[in-house]
Amino acid sequence: QVQLVESGGGLVQAGDSLRLSCTASGRTASRSAMGWFRQAPGKDREFVARIRWNDEETYYADYVKGRFTISRNNAQNTVYLQMNSLKPEDTAVYYCAATLADQYGSQWEYEYPYWGQGTQVTVSS
Repeated sequence: QVQLVESGGGLVQAGDSLRLSCTASGRTASRSAMGWFRQAPGKDREFVARIRWNDEETYYADYVKGRFTISRNNAQNTVYLQMNSLKPEDTAVYYCAATLADQYGSQWEYEYPYWGQGTQVTVSS
């Protein structure tokens, strides 16, 4: 079992930056791929970014590529999402998610059985 707790959300203006954190606990947390997803009001949840556990290879959705950076600190079981050049359309609840141990993960939600409670990011124009 893996427990996830996100933090770092808030209200910012367009063009600002924000860094989200997700701290994982559980015996296999350091061997899980970690992903960030988001859900805007009235929309389905969508993939944002993923980082693998072994080689830290990253993968991004096109709409955040070049603006967002996912990273992890395995010693602290923490994954980060650095968000730069924020846009109003980035407004959403952001969720951290983890795969089972030794899985690489992808952009598909079904590969992530563990989810955090979410943190709100609001970008004003």
